[in-house]
Amino acid sequence: MRVFVTGGTGHSGPYIISELIAAGHEVIGLARSDAAAAAVSALGAQVRRGDISDLAGLKAAAAESDGVIHVAHRQDLLPSGGIDAVAAAERQIMLAYGEALAGTGKPLVVSGSIGSPTNEGWPTPRAHLLGRPATEEDPALPPGGDEYKGSLRVRNVVELTVIGLAERNVRSSIVRIPEIMHSTSDNAGFLPILIGLAKEKGVVGYPGDGANRWAAVHARDLAALFRLALEKGPAGKSWHAIGDEGIPFREIAEAIGSRLGLPAVSIPADVLVLPGFFGFLTNLVTLDTPASNAVTRQTLGWEPTQPGMLKDLDNGHYFPAG
Repeated sequence: MRVFVTGGTGHSGPYIISELIAAGHEVIGLARSDAAAAAVSALGAQVRRGDISDLAGLKAAAAESDGVIHVAHRQDLLPSGGIDAVAAAERQIMLAYGEALAGTGKPLVVSGSIGSPTNEGWPTPRAHLLGRPATEEDPALPPGGDEYKGSLRVRNVVELTVIGLAERNVRSSIVRIPEIMHSTSDNAGFLPILIGLAKEKGVVGYPGDGANRWAAVHARDLAALFRLALEKGPAGKSWHAIGDEGIPFREIAEAIGSRLGLPAVSIPADVLVLPGFFGFLTNLVTLDTPASNAVTRQTLGWEPTQPGMLKDLDNGHYFPAG
């Protein structure tokens, strides 16, 4: 299969490209700079120069391919237009793919986000409402409202649009990704941020009793899921890239603390809301987002094989000697 891939030089992209090539696929990676082009080429993929802001270019690339995997994001719009501008732009990208692939039955696989359902079946970011694990059958997060601001809102607008393309005979699907994607090349994810914050503060904080849970996945397992969704995933479905179903935030903090020689401490709710301790992570550290991968494993035959998140903290990358 000839596969067009965006985001090939991000955290997950190189693993996805390598996974596809190892499985015998021909990969064309989008690159907007000489450095990105060199990185994509070094992975064994063909290079298509361009940018995800060029909708005509994306449509042409999709039309020339047997399938598309899209993991790039329009975060460049945040400084000038905010999250609403990002959401609007990424929705237009999905619609452009839809125009190129409509009626073909070709696959389009796009990254999404895990939500945390309450008893009513809708996600909530409030840690004190600990819910059941989210399933693949749960609907996308609602796209509006103050509770859903931030990157989650953008991914949800994208998810709703992608799933809708199934009605146009596009074999579209979403791979929902948890907060933590870990690997030996993780340089900008939540784990490095939490580790850096701990070093700065001299303690590893967790919200309240730390019972709220974060799911996690290894980047290599994530790449395998993208490949399987591309190869055989039915249209209009959401898949869960979940290696660890839900690790209590307190355990994450304690694991980081044990490796840094720092105490893990509870941060009371009245302190959480104050500026300074968690910074821009304040609204994220209280999330309770456990998730099941049962449908994904049964339908696609996906089986995570890489180390879990807590074990992967010992891979030598997160806490280099010296």
